[in-house]
Amino acid sequence: MNTVIEHMLTRRSVRKYRPEPVPQELMDQIIRAGTYAASGKGHQSAVIVAITNRALRDRLSELNRQIGGWEEGFDPFYGAPAALLVLAEKQWPTHVYDGSLVMGNLMLAAHALGLGSCWINRARETFETQEGKEILRILGIEGEHEGIGYCVLGYPADPLPAAAPRKDHFVYYAK
Repeated sequence: MNTVIEHMLTRRSVRKYRPEPVPQELMDQIIRAGTYAASGKGHQSAVIVAITNRALRDRLSELNRQIGGWEEGFDPFYGAPAALLVLAEKQWPTHVYDGSLVMGNLMLAAHALGLGSCWINRARETFETQEGKEILRILGIEGEHEGIGYCVLGYPADPLPAAAPRKDHFVYYAK
């Protein structure tokens, strides 16, 4: 089987990570793969923010927890030591699709390199808040961006689970 397709079939969302950091060399490869995602008219409306600073990672996870309504102490980033935040230019008509394709590339690249990943939602809500906008300002990100998602990264603490069976009527053919 083709290696790319094999990675597509075997990637799983990881919800428990080992604490060791993701090596910069691997982060750079994953980020580069994200920058090559397809985008509407080749506009590349997405932006990737690599978050390895523990204080910022914890702050964003806590904002995410509050927005999600979970109990204090829950980590919606599942202990992952790194996160790749994907934002996209709000005014661009395909920004959500563009950012979603970046997220897909990031997760597949992470899996291909032996890392676990998980798409964490609520980035849109986070960066609609004043605190979220202030974080973007401090990071030097200008313009109006919508949060697409966080791709949390790290080494899986447990073996990857088997795939769930595919649902009936997933595919229809029009021949």
